[in-house]
Amino acid sequence: MRDTKEKLSNLTIALHWIVGITVITMAIIGVYMSENEAFELYPIHKSIGVLIFAVIVVRVYWRFLNGWLQPVSAYKAIEHNLAQIIHWALIIAIVVMPISGFIMSGAGGHGVSVFGLEIIAAQFDPVAKEAIPHNKALAYFMHEVHEIAGWTMIVAIILHLAGALKHQFIDKDNTLRRMLGKKLSK
Repeated sequence: MRDTKEKLSNLTIALHWIVGITVITMAIIGVYMSENEAFELYPIHKSIGVLIFAVIVVRVYWRFLNGWLQPVSAYKAIEHNLAQIIHWALIIAIVVMPISGFIMSGAGGHGVSVFGLEIIAAQFDPVAKEAIPHNKALAYFMHEVHEIAGWTMIVAIILHLAGALKHQFIDKDNTLRRMLGKKLSK
């Protein structure tokens, strides 16, 4: 039983880091793409977004099934509440990002494929050299959702990282150690 519990704990930590690193990388790429019109990166961004969504679903399902981890130490109520708000913001934004991106791209006529495997066909006007939207209003709305969720996620990630650093260097507790998969001494 203990061995199974330890393996599940390691899975939880692995999912945390896979999702975290991928989402941070995707956010950096997403901001770069939108600021520099780096259209050549969109197929890679979409492909990774679709694939990581499957991992995100597993991670979120696991979190709801098993609840939140107990704090390593006792903290003030305001700190606990702030941590909960940041965790919820992260979960919601991390789920909304790939969904809104998928719908935005599909409704906008740009299509969605995963490393060449077409999921939603693109609609392209060869004369005008632009995508033909399936639903322009929906594509625009999802673009706005994607952008708002993206910036919400970025702020939440920064606050999450700041909290982890606070635990490490100010509180000097074992929170970061636990996040890295280290066993906590009792």
